[in-house]
Amino acid sequence: MSANEQRDLLSHVLLPVAHKEDALATATALEPYDPEQVTALHVVEKGEGVPDKTPVEQSEEIAEESYAAVRTVFPDADDHTAYGRDIVGEIFAAAEEVDASAVAYRARSGNRIMQFLSGDLSLKLVTQGDRPVIALPRSESNDE
Repeated sequence: MSANEQRDLLSHVLLPVAHKEDALATATALEPYDPEQVTALHVVEKGEGVPDKTPVEQSEEIAEESYAAVRTVFPDADDHTAYGRDIVGEIFAAAEEVDASAVAYRARSGNRIMQFLSGDLSLKLVTQGDRPVIALPRSESNDE
């Protein structure tokens, strides 16, 4: 891939984040690739007629803390909050809305169930998208 193609891929990266620690680790993993523009995304899991996992107000506070963490690495980062149960669908809808050139994510660690769920989301991200998806490397220093 030429430098111009790489630059185009990294012209506007959408960065889905789950919480403050994840946001910092994910932004830190993206930093060496020097994207031109970053938009942090937090999806508030909210469904019609289904109890929410956490109160919306609490989820919005988590989103704001996450955006602040991303801005410690990318001070000019934009933010975008989406609401819905289909996390992957919301990620791609947000990517289209902000006109992201790519989606960059970091697989989450955790117990076997969390790894399974994260793996399922990762598989959907890389197989159902309409734009490039960048799987950021994990390192000992940025694992939760």
